[in-house]
Amino acid sequence: MKLKVYAFLFLWTSLLACSSPENPPGVPSEKPNILLIAIDDLNDWIGVLGGHPQAQTPNIDRLAARGLTFTNAHCQSPVCNPSRASMMTSLYPATTGIYFLNPPIEASEVALRNKVMPRRFSEEGYYVTAAGKLFHNAYQQNETYIPNYGGSFGGFGPLPEEKLSPYPGLYLWDWGVYPAQEADMPDHQIAEWAVNQLETKRDTPLWMGVGFYRPHVPQYAPQKWFDLYPLDSIELPAYLADDLTDISEYGKNITRLEHVHPDFGWVVKNDQWKPLVQSYLACVSFVDEQVGKVLEALEKSAYAENTFMVLYSDHGFHLGQKDRFAKRSLWEDGTRIPLIIAGPGIPQGEKRNQPVQLLDIYPTLLALAGLEADSLHEGRSLIPLLQKSDVDWPYYARTSFGPGNYAIISEQFRYIHYQDGTEEFYDRSNDLYEWHNLIQREDYAILIDQHRAQLPEREHPILGEGSTGHKSYAASEALLH
Repeated sequence: MKLKVYAFLFLWTSLLACSSPENPPGVPSEKPNILLIAIDDLNDWIGVLGGHPQAQTPNIDRLAARGLTFTNAHCQSPVCNPSRASMMTSLYPATTGIYFLNPPIEASEVALRNKVMPRRFSEEGYYVTAAGKLFHNAYQQNETYIPNYGGSFGGFGPLPEEKLSPYPGLYLWDWGVYPAQEADMPDHQIAEWAVNQLETKRDTPLWMGVGFYRPHVPQYAPQKWFDLYPLDSIELPAYLADDLTDISEYGKNITRLEHVHPDFGWVVKNDQWKPLVQSYLACVSFVDEQVGKVLEALEKSAYAENTFMVLYSDHGFHLGQKDRFAKRSLWEDGTRIPLIIAGPGIPQGEKRNQPVQLLDIYPTLLALAGLEADSLHEGRSLIPLLQKSDVDWPYYARTSFGPGNYAIISEQFRYIHYQDGTEEFYDRSNDLYEWHNLIQREDYAILIDQHRAQLPEREHPILGEGSTGHKSYAASEALLH
């Protein structure tokens, strides 16, 4: 009983931390440890979120049972680099100008005004370390911003000499049973690295990031994970053939032009829809096993009783919905992410459906650690939602894909605005798959205006050039002229 009371007071008083980070009132002198688990391209196909009825993720579900799951959490961009930069700075892409796969954070003067999360915790006396993918891989951002970075362990490789799938495009777009030992997989090695770190007791609090690469393409996993999902048993995601007839050409094209990914027609013609779904599910279960290794090591370690854990993804992923096999969309399947927080005083096995964002993780961890908030952050501490479910939460989530292209998400609705002025509006209480665009419905006019009001008044110009995001944005821009 004393332990439960202490844990609750720890969470409650963290919210009340004053401007003195050395000794905020009521916060224990021993700083809590922080464990971040990032999973690349993971959508809601996990047991606790129910995104696919066949998904087997017992370890992620076990973490959810020990903590709180945000069922309406969203990224700030459905692309790796801007999403991760935004999360680590708690700034929107429209604020920093980092919208696409380049440039790195240091190219934005606005972003540089904020300390990225690992550097802030390092300056607060934490031993900071990580391995795998926390920042975007390009430009050696992990090495730049993470003290004691443990390595990428091969990233998306190793790759077979020849592609496993019949898809003729980019070599990274491949799927199938990986023809090697599980020990060769980078995520397996990253999990083993994390276990070793947790077996090492330090005199300083620990901030550790564990960044897994799967289920990002190439979607390879060892045979045993495919055995969980026999091909003839695979259930395809819900699909409506004329889903896109009420969407503007600009809205359809911005996520497709100049982007290398399997065309929906090619997938169907070549009977690859089920193999793609099977490979994704196999990769999800494979990475779930790696998550389980980390959680088990934490439970056995000296850090077990005083660690806050955050599991999240950088964005969603389409597996045929809206004729797509990729990310880079402003619809639910492109922006929704898993977000689970567990640790001392966090309610166990509960869920919250209020709209939250990756931006919110950084300020939340500062509050949980009893550290001074950063006034430059655009995210909000989630402490009120961690304390109770019926708290007033008048906020929206916002995702962008280039200037002028936004999704605004509330608890029940999704509003999409495109740079050409076209719009979409969905009532997810009646239309879970966002099949019916209600933007012309007069009975939703007031709600639509409320969501429109959340669009940013200012937008930083696009920084960088040459990534697939820039190309598709420019191609869609050309449609306006």
